[in-house]
Amino acid sequence: MRDHKKVFRFLAFAAGLLPTVVFAAVEMPAASYTKGLTWLGHASFRLARGGVTIYFDPWQIPTAPHDADLILITHPHFDHLSPADVLKVAKPDTAIVTVEGCRAKLKMAGVPGTIQVVKPGDKLTVKGVPIEAVPAYNRTKTFHLKENRWVGFVVEVDQTRIYHAGDTDLIPEMKGIQADVALLPVSGTYVMTAEEAAQAAKLISAKVVVPMHYGSIVGTAADAQRFQKLCEGLIVEVLKRGEER
Repeated sequence: MRDHKKVFRFLAFAAGLLPTVVFAAVEMPAASYTKGLTWLGHASFRLARGGVTIYFDPWQIPTAPHDADLILITHPHFDHLSPADVLKVAKPDTAIVTVEGCRAKLKMAGVPGTIQVVKPGDKLTVKGVPIEAVPAYNRTKTFHLKENRWVGFVVEVDQTRIYHAGDTDLIPEMKGIQADVALLPVSGTYVMTAEEAAQAAKLISAKVVVPMHYGSIVGTAADAQRFQKLCEGLIVEVLKRGEER
C-alpha cells in the first residue's frame, strides 16, 4: 500500500496536481561583495581577491608593498596618476591599464611592467581579470571634459563586478553600468556631490555602494555620512582608511 501511495504522489507531481517547491537564490551578505577591498584614502583602493591584487588610482601609499598584479588609473590628475606611488606598489610583471594621457608620465618615471591604453567603451582581459573602461566626465564643470576620454573601470573578480567611477558627475551612461559594488565620489567641487552620488547609486542598482573622493584635497567624512543617509534602502559601506574588508 505504501508503494502505491508513492507512485500516486509521483504521478500527481508530474501532472502538476501537487505544488512545486521553488528554491529561492541565496543572497550573499553585503560584506561578501566588498571582501578584500581596502580604501587607501581619496579615490585610491586596493582589491585583493580571487588570487589577484588590483590597485585603483594609487596615491599617498604609506609603504612600498610591491604587490600589484594590476594597476588601473582613471586619468592624469596628480591625485590619481602618481608615478611615485605606482612605483611603490608595482613589481616587474605588473600590468597597468590607463588612458593615453598617463602613459608618457609613467614611462618617464621608469615604471616597470606593461602599459595598456584604453578609452571609454573598451573591454579587455588582463591578468585574467575582465575589465571595462566606462565614461567619466563633468557635465556642468570643466575639470574633466568628456572629450578627454577619461574613464572609470568595471572589473570582475571572483564573480563580483566592482565599479570605480573615477572623477565624474552624474552622467546618463551610469544607467547602463552593471555592478555589484559601486565606488562613487561624493565630495562635490570637482565631482558629484553626495546628493548626486545618491542618485547615481540608485541608477546603478549595485548591491553595495561605497563613498570615495573625500578626506584629502576636498570633501570630508560629513559628505560620506550625508551620502549614506541619502541612499535610503541601499546598502552603503563607509570604509575606514587602510582597513581591509
